[in-house]
Amino acid sequence: MYKNKMNQLFEDQKSVHVLYSYNESENYIKQIVSYIQDGILSGDCIILIENDRLYPLIHNELKTLLTTDQMKMIHRINNFDFYYSSGSYHPPAIHDYFNKTVQPYLEKGISFRSWAHVEWSSMEDPLHLIEDFEKIVDNAVNQLSFPLICAYKSERMPKYLRTILMETHPYVLVEDDLILSEQYSSSTDMKYD
Repeated sequence: MYKNKMNQLFEDQKSVHVLYSYNESENYIKQIVSYIQDGILSGDCIILIENDRLYPLIHNELKTLLTTDQMKMIHRINNFDFYYSSGSYHPPAIHDYFNKTVQPYLEKGISFRSWAHVEWSSMEDPLHLIEDFEKIVDNAVNQLSFPLICAYKSERMPKYLRTILMETHPYVLVEDDLILSEQYSSSTDMKYD
């Protein structure tokens, strides 16, 4: 099952970049709650990039599983604010927002993991921007050594985007199965600042 594979993967290495392709909100909430709970029990702070619609459901579920102090280990960012901080999906602006978010953790040597729910209201944003950003993120995960799950709704992933995502994520979580992406190509040639 995914949980054992994921926990083993995090024990073996800290730099883990996972694509999560999900179908149903119910299973999505179960996966994210498990990821957050496992992270906190491992001593990691959580950077949660999530929308306003699902966050209350996730928060309510977590409140039944975690203490008040453990809940304080979760730093939630509205995903719309995160991805559109410059007014559009602009990878350099998102990258800057991410840098500002993780800087306090890096400066204090605090272990963290992140979950990013990637959404957009339309497919008008050029998909090459997502590819550019995912390459930057993959390099950051490797250089900064933290786990990250990028969640995309399956039905909103056209074939071209699915290919891009399989090439930029070394691991793929499909519902309850964690697999290696055979299409993955490392972004180590990109520089993370």
